[in-house]
Formats: sequence, C-alpha cells, structure tokens
Amino acid sequence: MTIESAHAHVALQESTNRVVDGARPTVLKMKGLYCQLAESNEDIKFLFQDKESVPSVYGHYVKLQVKVCAFSPLNTKLLKELNLQEDFLPIGREVAGVVLEVGPKVRFFKPNDEVVGILPLDCKESGLSDILLVHEHSLVKKPENVSWVDAAGTICDGLRAYMALHTHTHVSAGTTVLVMEGANPFGTIVIQLAHHRGAKVISTVNTLEDKTYLEGLRPTVGIRQPLVAKVINLSDGKADLVDSCLEETGGLGVNIVVDCGVQLYSKEDEPVVKQHLPHKHDILSLLSLDPPDSQFLFRKAATISFLNEEVWQLSNMHQGKYLHILKDVMEKLASGTFRPQLDEPIPIYEASVAMEMVQKKQVKKKQIVRL
Repeated sequence: MTIESAHAHVALQESTNRVVDGARPTVLKMKGLYCQLAESNEDIKFLFQDKESVPSVYGHYVKLQVKVCAFSPLNTKLLKELNLQEDFLPIGREVAGVVLEVGPKVRFFKPNDEVVGILPLDCKESGLSDILLVHEHSLVKKPENVSWVDAAGTICDGLRAYMALHTHTHVSAGTTVLVMEGANPFGTIVIQLAHHRGAKVISTVNTLEDKTYLEGLRPTVGIRQPLVAKVINLSDGKADLVDSCLEETGGLGVNIVVDCGVQLYSKEDEPVVKQHLPHKHDILSLLSLDPPDSQFLFRKAATISFLNEEVWQLSNMHQGKYLHILKDVMEKLASGTFRPQLDEPIPIYEASVAMEMVQKKQVKKKQIVRL
C-alpha cells in the first residue's frame, strides 16, 4: 500500500484564519445543536443553543438553506489536539440544501442551486441551523436524481472510501480487498467502490443479520453477482479469519485491508461487543507483515495508513482534488453505484437523542435529520 503524508498541524492556520472579504454585517441569533464537553471529554451532552450567525453573504461565501443534515461521531481527541475545542461544539457537518444568495466573489454557484458538502472542522455553526454561511469550496452540486437524504448521508463515507482505495492504495481489477466489519455505512460504500473498480471483496461480520445483508448486496447494472465474494462470520468464534482469507485467495492473502473494527486490546480488558473481533496482528499477518519488525514492510514496500478525512479541509493544497472526489461521489450516487445504508430521516426534535446514540456507536445505519 502507499500513503500520502497528512500536513494537518502545519496547515491548520490556513483553515482557521481564512481571509474575509469586506466587513461582516449585523449578527443575528440562530438555533442549532451543540455538544458540551466535560473536563474528562467522556461525559458529552448534546443540546440546542442559540448562536450568533451571519445573515448576509460576503466574499466567497454562499447562504445555504439546509434541507437535511447527517451525523457522524465527534472526534473530540482530534479537536483537542488541534486546539479547536470550545465550550459548545457545533454538531452536524454533512449538509445538503439550496443556495439562497451568493457572495460577490462566488464563481461556482448561483441562487437556487442544489448543493451538498461537509462543513469545515473549525466551523462555528451547527449543520442543523436553518440557514448557514458556507464557503463555496466546501460544496459541490447535487445531481437532480439524487435525494437530499442520500446526498448528505453519503458524502462523508464516500470521501473516506476514496481515501482508502485511491489516495492511500490503488485498487484495481485483480486486487483483493478485505473489509473489516463491512456491514456498516462506511464499509458498505467501500465494498461498492472496490467492486466497481473490479476488485475481489472479502468482508467480516459479527451477526447473522449482517451476514445476510452483505450476501444480498448486488450491483444495479451488469451481471448481478454478489458484491462480496466471501462473508466471514466471526460471531460464534468458529471461523478463523486468516485461514478463511488464505483459503479464498488460494494461499496468496489480500492486497488491501480496510479496517472498521480491529481489536487493539487484550482479551481481559475487551468489552463483550468486541470479543469476536480479530486482533491487529491477525490483520497484519494477512499482508505477510511482521508487527514487531518492519523489515517485511520494507521488503514488500507496504504501508499502514490512517484514514483522516479532515486533512482535506485543513489545507488548500489539494483543494481541487478534494472537490473532484466529492463530485465523483455524487456521480456514483446518481448512477446507482453507491447505495448508502441509511436510517429513516428523523425530525429535528429527536436530533439530540440520535446524536448521542451515534457518539456511543449504538446505531448501525447512518442517522439523518430532515429540517
């Protein structure tokens, strides 16, 4: 595998100190969902608050009327490391809506355009606000045949899938991809993208329900064969991950492993929900790597990469590539290549409870709020 270095800390100032064109207009109050952190960062509360918001556009910003907002877990550790923690952190960064007004320097959008995007990590406004000011470089146009719910619910997982299979690795026909815990929203998009590129996909699950779900995945066009060549059920502890993968690949192993649940702790300390997850050494052994010694990494020119989708908005260095990926995600959603795993949209008054469940990882499907 190959990896590109993430210049997050170096480029933070580029994100947090953007140039503002012109004076800011009078501020008004806007209600949104925010997160209140305790000192330990473990006791997290989600509540609605009134925050100052800018009602008029300026510079490269557009005024967006939010239609739907999708939830992803809040990475409080990353926010602390980047010094972005505040008393109240805005919640809901994956948004889709209609452009109401555009600033004088906006080039890519006009009023009434339907758009989707990911709010920057340093954004002060909640995605559950009725009206947002968003920089045009954080948005792409939504295809007409894609619903608001599908657009917002796919944009972030689609970006992470592209990072896994294109930025950090080069998936192609003939490669074998192992997706750990592939029955979640992110794993589903990874499976669909890998299959679309001609790769053979193997995935693990922890329940019979998840196994049935993955075995039922079929492409929308072409030969309707299963997207997953082999589903390995680890729920009863009978299946051996390494042996199953070697058997499926004729003893060759896999080319790429995308992890959604590797075990990083000892058997004595692990919670019940993680008991059947493979240990990280088992995963590495599938790539013929030696964890205590990186000599095999050197011999195979292999790499262990980390998925951090925030790096795209912490620097303008790869802004064009970032927007190209978001556009391609929407195109694949429009063509039916991507079929996200979404829950039924919920009303805004249930947003705080839903976000609490998302943060505790108590939901399997992507949570969407319809405004």
